[in-house]
Amino acid sequence: MLSCRDLAARVAREEDAPVPDNAPGQTNTSTPRTSRPLPLPDKISPVRSYTTDHPPHSSNVIHCVCTISNDNLSLQAPFWWIHLDAIDDGAPGGDHQIAASLPCSTAMDKAYVAILTFVFLLVLRYLVGRRVGAGGKGGNNGKQGKQAATRLPPSPPSVPFLGHLHLAKTPFHATLARLAAAHGPVFSMLMGSRRAVVVSSPELAKECFTENDVVFANRPLFPSQRILSFDGASLSMASYGPYWRNLRRVAAVQLLSAHRVACMSPVISGEVRAMVRRMNRAAAAADGGAARVQMKRRLFELSLSVLMETIAQTKTSRTEANADSDMSPEAHEFKQIVDDVVPHLGTANLWDYLPVLRWFDVFGVMKKLVDAVNRREVFLRRLIDAERLRENGGGNDGEKKSVIAVLLSLQKSEPEVYTDTMIMSLCATTSTTTEWAMALLLNNPEVLKKAQAEIDTAVGTSRLITPDDLPRLTYLHCIISETLRLYPAAPLLLPHESAADCKVGGYDVPRGTILLVNVYAIHRDPAVWEDPGEFRPERFEGGKAEGRLLMPFGMGRRKCPGETLALRTIGLVLGTLIQCFDWDRVDGVEVDMTEGGGLTIPMTVPLEAMCRPRAALRGVLQGL
Repeated sequence: MLSCRDLAARVAREEDAPVPDNAPGQTNTSTPRTSRPLPLPDKISPVRSYTTDHPPHSSNVIHCVCTISNDNLSLQAPFWWIHLDAIDDGAPGGDHQIAASLPCSTAMDKAYVAILTFVFLLVLRYLVGRRVGAGGKGGNNGKQGKQAATRLPPSPPSVPFLGHLHLAKTPFHATLARLAAAHGPVFSMLMGSRRAVVVSSPELAKECFTENDVVFANRPLFPSQRILSFDGASLSMASYGPYWRNLRRVAAVQLLSAHRVACMSPVISGEVRAMVRRMNRAAAAADGGAARVQMKRRLFELSLSVLMETIAQTKTSRTEANADSDMSPEAHEFKQIVDDVVPHLGTANLWDYLPVLRWFDVFGVMKKLVDAVNRREVFLRRLIDAERLRENGGGNDGEKKSVIAVLLSLQKSEPEVYTDTMIMSLCATTSTTTEWAMALLLNNPEVLKKAQAEIDTAVGTSRLITPDDLPRLTYLHCIISETLRLYPAAPLLLPHESAADCKVGGYDVPRGTILLVNVYAIHRDPAVWEDPGEFRPERFEGGKAEGRLLMPFGMGRRKCPGETLALRTIGLVLGTLIQCFDWDRVDGVEVDMTEGGGLTIPMTVPLEAMCRPRAALRGVLQGL
């Protein structure tokens, strides 16, 4: 242990200052000439707890506690903090025992800086707000009259600086639905410094995307989405204007037209058959002839395989060892990228609204997003480079061209428009809806049996479903529609932004306001749907739901252009799974339908199910 006298002398020597006298009442008044950190004394024993209400504020500060035989004394020096505490009358000769503790880590210091900055900004905003309010009371000008006449939508109570971010609970769409029940179908929120208007009724949604469609055609580009959307170059996040219109035209005519989707159908059918073949082999090798399958992994593998085949005419690689595995190496790689990105997406991401979290990257969000985006670009770059080599070798022709091949041919004529970044931004996939549909069918086995009976009647048991069979499977379409009603893939759509002042529901919406359309709440409106929380595909039979707003893919000019391809893919995948297998829940336990949060609406617990090949389809399955 080190004596107080020796430690004080050491501090003084390191600061090039005189050693303080040990006489009571005397202090060292000299000004230190340096602030460099000191090394830890040789015989100070480190501890991990603090015994004072004044924690250190630097990773180079040491907190010392010692016992003395006279009055309490505090000695402070730059980067060192010494506090002489409890009295010990038995300490001989004025040598005082000292124990020191070293602070935890630099991460704690970074958090201190972030918290202090946050408090400073909070106080600054409060003072500025008071000054502006006082100025408004004293001045009677035209601007004040205009502000007083503005009629904003109602709003829940807010917190200074944070606004309503404290209400951003997961899942955010369910939180907004509860707020709409309390404040009405249109209400406003402050997301940090950004104002948002939330719409939760069919009538107001139609008003936003018909009368105000052009006004709300813009997207707010949040910091996280700027990183993930190639700096706003993607079709979904690009600002409304000539660039976006060109992207939309390419997507609608060259990539996702009815003719192109029809050309993709054989690819989709082939990948579905490959998935069914692997599941059949897994069931044959399992005890009792029923395999336990992780639907999320298999459906993600299917979606990525279709994506790679359609955009680049590239198949996933499978060796003999993993020929029957549920995921290929490419699917596993891309799924890891998606899993790293999804938690940081969504309208309720605090990182997008609080600059202090970005400045210091306290939670490491920036690093995680940049790393995931870099890996995604490497993955997509491989597809583009492979297709460019094939294109240069004359391997693509006519209608068999892939999506990337079409874009590369356009790039030759307009390279400044059809950049590699734009090509990568048009590549996307999702498998969420099919997973929710299977979960709903497992919890409602009578609906599953009814769908199987329809397929057996319309298609038979001698072959598998083809895209041409889908128009005749009306009950299957009812199941898909009901799934999209209950669990739309994007429950708040993508956020819109007003380009000018406008009115929604009689309220004023200023320019630059974020518009959130709660499709989840609209689809569950009890004034429109009877027993809205129940799974009833029959509500769509015979045109019963005609005239009721169903908008899982959005509405207006920013509506998702991939609706036709998505519905065909979901129908073919879901229909084939229903036709080929008898399904049951794992251990007979009801499927957990808890909803996750984020830009999409994932299942919190990934779906697992027991699949057994149907005896009537055994011959067909063995021939795959």
